[in-house]
Amino acid sequence: MSTSTSGSASPDTATATTGQEDPTAVRERVELRIGGMTCAACAARVEKKLNRMAGVEATVNYATEKARVEFSPDVTVADLVATVENTGYTAELPPPPVPATPAEAADAADARPPAPADPLLDRLLVSAVLSLPVVLWSMVPALQFTNWQWLAFALTGPVVVYGGLPFHRAAWTNLKHGAATMDTLVSLGTLAAFGWSFWALFWGEAGMPGMRHEFSFSVGDTDASSMLYLETASAVTVLILLGRYLEARSKRRAGAALHALLDLGAKDVAVLRDGHEVRLPVEQLTVGTRFVVRPGEKIATDGVVVEGASAVDASMLTGESV
Repeated sequence: MSTSTSGSASPDTATATTGQEDPTAVRERVELRIGGMTCAACAARVEKKLNRMAGVEATVNYATEKARVEFSPDVTVADLVATVENTGYTAELPPPPVPATPAEAADAADARPPAPADPLLDRLLVSAVLSLPVVLWSMVPALQFTNWQWLAFALTGPVVVYGGLPFHRAAWTNLKHGAATMDTLVSLGTLAAFGWSFWALFWGEAGMPGMRHEFSFSVGDTDASSMLYLETASAVTVLILLGRYLEARSKRRAGAALHALLDLGAKDVAVLRDGHEVRLPVEQLTVGTRFVVRPGEKIATDGVVVEGASAVDASMLTGESV
């Protein structure tokens, strides 16, 4: 689609103007990045704390780890960040977008450093390798040898301490703020199982040479001091770590898909100034600016068609090209 330099619209030309702001709107909006959330209960807690502030309306999304906040002029962003931090989490403004030319974007993509190591994956792999023999020895009596329980105890310790450190740290943080989340349950469960096994080995009958840990689906009259729950502590830690890793990977993939969809948006726009077209980056559009949409072009921003007609590329809305 084309337009004449005089600004008149032909049948295959459309001009539009960006939408007008509401003059009565006095509330401000901000998007905060929230750190430290580990479950939906964390997001609900942050949202509840923010909404308790006078003149604040907030919505916290656990999947994107962001909070969209509307607040009155007497509330500052620093107040919002302080409230989130007092709840036991971190908050910060997302970095502003840095406009770049296509050549700069291509150079940046070529110079992109390799992906950093995933600490969650490292914890998962280490914990899984250490937990596998513990579970096998505890569940299969034929594999149990003399003093096997002490070796299982030595392998379970790093799993509970190193592998479960994120759960223990989050549980302690929530405890200091008088709250309980899923991390609290995981931390209490694994520490209780490991703690009981520690007592049974050093002060009970479980540490005796030749001890056998029989597998049974029923509760017998076995002395409780000879019972070990090392496989419980290690297996629960590994399974929860696996769930966290799969969740984080899904979030990364979903984020990559959203970024790919956003990349379909218009990067520049033809603006009418004194009847002449001037191409500008979309970031420089202001309210009330008239811009030209040619056939097949993407519409740069929300607006109202003031004259003409054109065919519109709607791939950014439908995602068809992706």
